[in-house]
Amino acid sequence: MAARPRVVVVGAGIVGCALADELTERGWTDVTVLERGELSGAPVPPAPGLVFRTHRHKTMTEFARYTAEKYHGLTLDGRRCFRDVGGLEVATTPARWADLRRRHGWATSWGVPGTLLDADACAALHPLLDAGKVLGGFHTPGDGLADSRRAAEVQARRATGRGARFLGGHRVTGVERSGGRVTAVVTGGGRFRADVVVSCAGLWGPLLGDLVGLTVPLVPMARQYARTTPLAALSGAAPPILRHQDAGLSFRTHGNRLGVGAHGHQPPLSGLTFTPDDFGPSWAAAAELLPPLRGAEVAEGVNVLVPFTPDGLPLLGEHPDLDGFWVAEAVEVAHSAGVARALAEWLVDGQPRTDVHACDLARFEPVQLAPEYVHARSRQSFAEVYDIIHPAQPGDGPRPLRTSPFHERQAELGAHFREADGWARPQWYAGNADLPEVGKIPDRNEWAARYWSPIGGAEALVARERVALFDLTPSKRLEVTGPGALPFLQAMTTNQLDRPPGTITYTLLLGEDGGVRGDLTVARLAADRFHAGVNGPLDLAWLRGHLPGDGTVQIHETTPGTCCVGLWGPLAKRVLQPLSTLDFAHHVMGRHEARFTYVGGVPVLAMRQSSVGGPGWELHTGADLGRRLWDALWEAGAPHGIIAAGREAFTSMRVERGYRTWGTDMTTEHDPYEAGLGFAVRADKGYFLGRDALEGRSAATVTRRLTRLLVGDPHAVVLGDEPVYAGGRPAGYVTSAAYGYTTGENLAYAWLPVAHTKPGTPVEIEYFAERVPAVVVAEPSDGPAGRG
Repeated sequence: MAARPRVVVVGAGIVGCALADELTERGWTDVTVLERGELSGAPVPPAPGLVFRTHRHKTMTEFARYTAEKYHGLTLDGRRCFRDVGGLEVATTPARWADLRRRHGWATSWGVPGTLLDADACAALHPLLDAGKVLGGFHTPGDGLADSRRAAEVQARRATGRGARFLGGHRVTGVERSGGRVTAVVTGGGRFRADVVVSCAGLWGPLLGDLVGLTVPLVPMARQYARTTPLAALSGAAPPILRHQDAGLSFRTHGNRLGVGAHGHQPPLSGLTFTPDDFGPSWAAAAELLPPLRGAEVAEGVNVLVPFTPDGLPLLGEHPDLDGFWVAEAVEVAHSAGVARALAEWLVDGQPRTDVHACDLARFEPVQLAPEYVHARSRQSFAEVYDIIHPAQPGDGPRPLRTSPFHERQAELGAHFREADGWARPQWYAGNADLPEVGKIPDRNEWAARYWSPIGGAEALVARERVALFDLTPSKRLEVTGPGALPFLQAMTTNQLDRPPGTITYTLLLGEDGGVRGDLTVARLAADRFHAGVNGPLDLAWLRGHLPGDGTVQIHETTPGTCCVGLWGPLAKRVLQPLSTLDFAHHVMGRHEARFTYVGGVPVLAMRQSSVGGPGWELHTGADLGRRLWDALWEAGAPHGIIAAGREAFTSMRVERGYRTWGTDMTTEHDPYEAGLGFAVRADKGYFLGRDALEGRSAATVTRRLTRLLVGDPHAVVLGDEPVYAGGRPAGYVTSAAYGYTTGENLAYAWLPVAHTKPGTPVEIEYFAERVPAVVVAEPSDGPAGRG
């Protein structure tokens, strides 16, 4: 690619204009922005422009925060692009009030100032609000209104001043390519040479993706937006933007008129034209909360089409099979500048400073890109925008797309399933309700007990004391082969993989900046054959994106045709001994060793490792033989009290042992030493991606650390993302948390400045707006780890 590549941005909306501004500011000035219509500088109809910065995802909050800060500093012809009138979210139900207290914690964790208010204080902020209708509210002074028209135009002007050009009336009809790279964009008005093409086409994004064989999983959904007749109560200064999530409503002012956004309906509406019948229930709910509306009318209304994805998050990243073709789609005005900055950093620097894995285009499994699934889940994400979402809430959309060979047996045992990446994954088993261990599990408060059962705790106790079967089939598995397999994996990962066949190694994937992109376990099965357990589609895309072009390395995903069961617990050896062709009684397998064997007549790859700590094996075989393997283990395990155990037990046991999970405990924003994973880095083995960035770093040089906490209140089961206070001030935030059923400890992990990470240091965790005492404790005796 040229030092200053030719960039074509498709779409001159707010995102395209922001991206052109960010790219040209970084020296990429050969930028052409193409718009299919006229260059109006704003969406049609204009977006309401509400910027509520606090989001349950740290990344989305960062996007919104940067957007507000940037637009606050921009003016167009003397008029501001952002007004920080503040934001107010109100609760009319106890459940919503609890949710707002939790949201206050998110804001504190992500650095957004905010205050919880009583009903009278809420009414004092907003002149239309009936204090008798609300229980309280959450006020964030820095939130406000972005003028999308002005913001788009001023950024376009800035980019133009640096060399960019904006052209209207250019509908893209083709994208040319050569040697696996984009070379040009073709429109009805001409051909534009390009080294990089970025789709910021909004609702037209899927059509542009079709031109290059890329599925862009978004569906247009209609939100209703109405403006009222003038209201006398709005004659003063603009009140804060207002959100009434219990009714799916948002409000902003237009001078002395009120704009009402309605999201309470179920899609689709009667049509794309605004209809009073569709808006009627929302208007009634608005008038109940804001009594002055009872004397007003709807002066005008529109249905605003908004692109929604299956998980409600943006789509960012590069085409997996066409270098140079990028997307930035499903982006709201509130996140526009933040997304543009992240993508510009990604293009220019090779990686954004903000972790974007939750928004990465490659995050979906192939089966999740089926049109039926995309449509159904996008509709669901639309309907759930204002729902109170619990971390353990089961997926209640379309039935799971993928089931393991054990599914029938699990259903017979009363499995409580939750969907994960399209898989039906057991959380716990109703068939274990009569276990005597159930009575040993402490109760939880009402919120923490949602979508939870003490059965999961009992399963953890049995797994530690006897033996249990865990279905690991949803975990992604790869086979890396070829004469170049070892050099490739050595260059891509941090640990030493040049070890004898049969060895299992825990290792990391890093970015060029040394940030952790993923972790994986690699079993060397032969000189040129490796089995890799990875986190998901992002790891697969990263590895495939770095394959050498000489064909010496092949990567095949084996997940669909295989299955895996974790046989874990102190009696696991006794279960395996009579079934296997290996002599488990005499300990023929060392820790972190892989061997081929037969178990109950089933050919199996047995890997002596555990994701929950303690003794046991992962047993891999073909999907066609999975149920036979399960049945053989179940029958042989009966005399030893074997049970099936679910994800609740898995998570508790993982946290007890201090095992990290990528994407939760560490991301690209953290290096291995900060995350306590320095043991997986072998700088002396030779080159690997990210090695140079780690030079001079060590556990002794870090300024922050992933830290283990013991929570004082056993009933305050922390959910994750809560702020942690040290010395009375916010200092960090929680990542993983779980009650340790077998240790009797309420545990959490948190990112904290190194000065507050010494064992014995007292801290506090904000739990639903209350401070819960906690203390820093040492890692388990065998030290932190990834997968055991």
